Amino acid sequence: MKIRSLRFRLALWVGGFLLASLLLFGVYVYVSMSNNLNAALDDALRSNAVQAMGTVNVNNDQIVLPDGLAENSSDAESAQARGFTVRFLDAKGTLLGGFGANWTTPLPAAPTGKQASFTTVTSGNREPDARVYTLPITDNNRIVGYVQTSQSLEAIQQTLERLQLSLLLGIPFLTLLAALGGYFLAGRALAPVDAITRTARRISAEDLSARLHLPDNGDEVGRLASTFDDMLARLDDSFRRERQFTSDASHELRTPLAAMQTIIGVTRSQKRRAAEYEQALDDLGEETGRLRAMTENLLMLARGEQPVEAQRERVDLSSLLSDVAESLAPLADSKGLKLECRASPNITVQGDRDALIRLFVNLADNAIKFTESGGVTLSAQLNGKNIRVAVADTGKGIPLKHLEYIFDRFYRVDSSRAQTGAGLGLAIALQIARAHGGDVAVKSELGRGTTFWVTLPAS
Repeated sequence: MKIRSLRFRLALWVGGFLLASLLLFGVYVYVSMSNNLNAALDDALRSNAVQAMGTVNVNNDQIVLPDGLAENSSDAESAQARGFTVRFLDAKGTLLGGFGANWTTPLPAAPTGKQASFTTVTSGNREPDARVYTLPITDNNRIVGYVQTSQSLEAIQQTLERLQLSLLLGIPFLTLLAALGGYFLAGRALAPVDAITRTARRISAEDLSARLHLPDNGDEVGRLASTFDDMLARLDDSFRRERQFTSDASHELRTPLAAMQTIIGVTRSQKRRAAEYEQALDDLGEETGRLRAMTENLLMLARGEQPVEAQRERVDLSSLLSDVAESLAPLADSKGLKLECRASPNITVQGDRDALIRLFVNLADNAIKFTESGGVTLSAQLNGKNIRVAVADTGKGIPLKHLEYIFDRFYRVDSSRAQTGAGLGLAIALQIARAHGGDVAVKSELGRGTTFWVTLPAS
């Protein structure tokens, strides 16, 4: 049993709370029982005193007791049977007679007044205490004597002692039982937490496949286990993507480096003419440019994943799309394609102008690159609170099985559509759109062309 464990502390808290509750309840029960028993005794003493007073006569301010009071009165017999003692006193407090077990035993002097009163007599010689009720007997508004009824408190004291003993024995036993039960139930309730702990210890960056697979019973622990499994799934997917990204990036970076090394090795293998050296330098420059472009794209992807607030401004999207079309017109003309911009006027968006230019340049450049005939159209229109920009081409189209992967880093459909580039353009475009609170969707038909839709919130 680990003292500092949550299970032990929970059991300790349960036991302590129950102990405090039982103590308060025990005090309440003891006090209530004592008050109720004493109140019942006082009522009985008062009732007996009234009945006893009805058996006496008053003659010339003197109390006259009937002969054979204890033997002839049914009330007297009933009172004696229940353990009551009745005494009759004159106005000076002198004992006149009575009945019961201790009616001759001296009691406190009768009070001088017309008010009835209760007195508790405490015995100093191990005798039980007694409760006494004194009731004045009046005639013509003058006190002529008193009736005193009394009963031993032994029965009440014994009842309270038994109750006290029961509480003193029962409360610790119930507290211990509750603590043990709480410890056991806490172990059952926290078992999934232990499973989570063991699973977390088995997990490493190389293997995130471990899962709890605990049944979701709708309670807090079940939801915790389900959330933990979901988190592991996301981490597993993230690590898998990062490993794939690292592998793809290494492969893509190795290709131009290998080409450069080969060019240098072949060129240095023997003496060459000046034109051959120039050609080698041109080839190296081409590979260097490819390597530089890929490095910049990787840096952009890495920066885009950081939660850094970009510098935002009000951007005229209509003018921006027109500028993009104008800058790419020479590339389209070189392939005999028609590049059009059909953006509605006065469409604005809040964003990073440079990033938005890169977004639409990537999409338009891709469309031109993979279109052999026809043309490319850029269009934009306001649709409620959103702006919808379409980049449509009349190229060969993308096979359906590839559509869900084209936004992955380094993903290329086939050699016919990816003769150049590293497969990062669409990934960058999607990242920029999402950074602006938008998204990118695609629709393609083989032989008919491809359309990319960029949705952005209007400013």
